[in-house]
Amino acid sequence: MRSSSRTGEGRRILVTGACGFIGRHLIDSLVADGHWVRGLDSKPPGSDDCAAHEFVEGDLRLADDAAAAVEGIDEVYALAATVGGVGFLGHNQATIFRTNALIDINTIDAAARAGVARLMFASSAFVYPEHLQASADSVALKETDAYPASPDSAYGWEKLLGERLCAYYAADTSMATRVVRFHNIYGPLAPWMGAEARVPAAICRKVATAKLEGARHVEIWGDGQQTRSFCFVSDAIEGLRRVMDSDVAEPMNVGSAEMTSIDELAMLVMAIAGVDLELQHVDGPQGVRGRRSDNTRIRSLLDWEPRVSLADGMATTYRWIEAQVARASETDGG
Repeated sequence: MRSSSRTGEGRRILVTGACGFIGRHLIDSLVADGHWVRGLDSKPPGSDDCAAHEFVEGDLRLADDAAAAVEGIDEVYALAATVGGVGFLGHNQATIFRTNALIDINTIDAAARAGVARLMFASSAFVYPEHLQASADSVALKETDAYPASPDSAYGWEKLLGERLCAYYAADTSMATRVVRFHNIYGPLAPWMGAEARVPAAICRKVATAKLEGARHVEIWGDGQQTRSFCFVSDAIEGLRRVMDSDVAEPMNVGSAEMTSIDELAMLVMAIAGVDLELQHVDGPQGVRGRRSDNTRIRSLLDWEPRVSLADGMATTYRWIEAQVARASETDGG
């Protein structure tokens, strides 16, 4: 494990998955509010990847690295996980479950042993039963819908394992735990190419690439009528932190209740980009048919609701990804 540090003030907070999309936005928010932040990731950050006061390169699959990471820490945001787009999730089930289970067990156990006061576990909408998401107009998912459990992937099953670990450690130790179930968070800094890219970033990349290269179409996996709800990252960070600071121990959805089809999302991105492209529907993994968040619990208990519209959030996201695509093209000599 390697580390580097600089000074800071406030609560001493560990953010795992510090170089990840949500981790980077969360650290920026915590630092801006005066907290001292240690970031941990399995890879070293780039020049602008981590604003934490201290950065630790470590492997949370190893109990010793987890124990070292939580030393002197008051609160933990446990964001570290192996995750990716629907194609990656469908073909790496054993690796996903084993890796994430080791990360979660080691992190939660080390935090409790070190006397950490509070731990936030980042769960996912993937925990919800597959049969509740079988149609494009599926009902909004309430937190109580997670049981009887029947997720459609190893990722969802492992996230349920992490949630149960939090409940058991909270009952058996002095550490308080909080759980959020993220629903399709998007925005600048999200992975936009390769297996890690989720659908909003992937569509932005496809449209930006077609615009740059003068192509006439973009490919969409499936018939494009599958639906999701999308939550902009600034709203997600606000919801995450509001849950962390609350006295509510039960899992809470952090997402949007607005249902959007993949074709509708692609049309929105094309309008933002100022291009008119043909949507070519091709075979490919699609995940569940429809998924959206029921925000009744978090709205009633914590007065949280997404504020950034899909149009505004995707405009910000597209501009950032278009710049990345252009930069990559220049680097490749395109």
